[in-house]
Amino acid sequence: MGGLYRKFQKDQQGNALILVALAMGALLLAIGLVIDGGNLFVTKSHLQKTANAAALSGAQEIVNSEGSVAAVVDEILVSHQEQESLAHLNIEENSQVHVELKKDVPLFFATLFGIESVPIQADAKAGLNPMGRAKGAVPLGIDETVDLVYGDTYALKVDAGDSVSGNFGVLALEGPGAKLYGDSLTHGFDDNLQVGDIINTQTGNIAGATRTGINYRIDNCPYPDGEYEVRECPRVMLVIVYKPHSQTTNQLKSVEITGFAYFYVTDRMKDNDDSIKGIFIKRAGPGLTGENSPHDRGAYAIKLME
Repeated sequence: MGGLYRKFQKDQQGNALILVALAMGALLLAIGLVIDGGNLFVTKSHLQKTANAAALSGAQEIVNSEGSVAAVVDEILVSHQEQESLAHLNIEENSQVHVELKKDVPLFFATLFGIESVPIQADAKAGLNPMGRAKGAVPLGIDETVDLVYGDTYALKVDAGDSVSGNFGVLALEGPGAKLYGDSLTHGFDDNLQVGDIINTQTGNIAGATRTGINYRIDNCPYPDGEYEVRECPRVMLVIVYKPHSQTTNQLKSVEITGFAYFYVTDRMKDNDDSIKGIFIKRAGPGLTGENSPHDRGAYAIKLME
């Protein structure tokens, strides 16, 4: 009887060892899957974020040249250490940048089963849309009927009569008065403006405040004349596109925003000047596309496309 019990006990111990071994194997398998799976997840997430950043940054340069797009995309990939992952870069319909990244991710535990790596990829597409909401606009407007020829010289008149009628208007973004006007012209309006907003016009003598603001912008641009593709130059101003809202017989009282445009100041203003000389340019900026069908006047917002 005692021998039978000892045999049973040995069998039980043997079974326990087998169960422990199986449990350890299952645990190691689970740990291996977590390690490999976690590595794949982190790498995929990083690759997607890199693709998004490359597409968004590249889309800003569509209005300049394909070479500029490629250079910015490459800069983003280098900064994320993914320069070898670029599989596809394309500019579609002159309004969208498509970036596709691919790479092989090495595995750890799965190598025990002969699987050395797994290919992953990430796609991102960013496009330009007419800007419908933005901060930093200056208190100057152009009537939506003005036909803009990009690169041609325009004169934005700011004398006492320009807000009465005509194509160009001086606006009271922060309220009436030359000081408030001068502050918003010099530094840009702090709050968001969007298509559909109603803005009062500015009256009175503001030529002096205009000269001060414009010359300040020129003096604080660190780049040579004509280099308007750079993004740190205050000579590039965000201007409001409008249609008349309230008008008397001889005075335009208020306007409704219908879009935005970018204006590059080319000349300093002299003591007797009453107009701002410059050119309208196409540019992508930090605004939003908006929901009220903004007019396309060369100011664009960027967003990721589905």
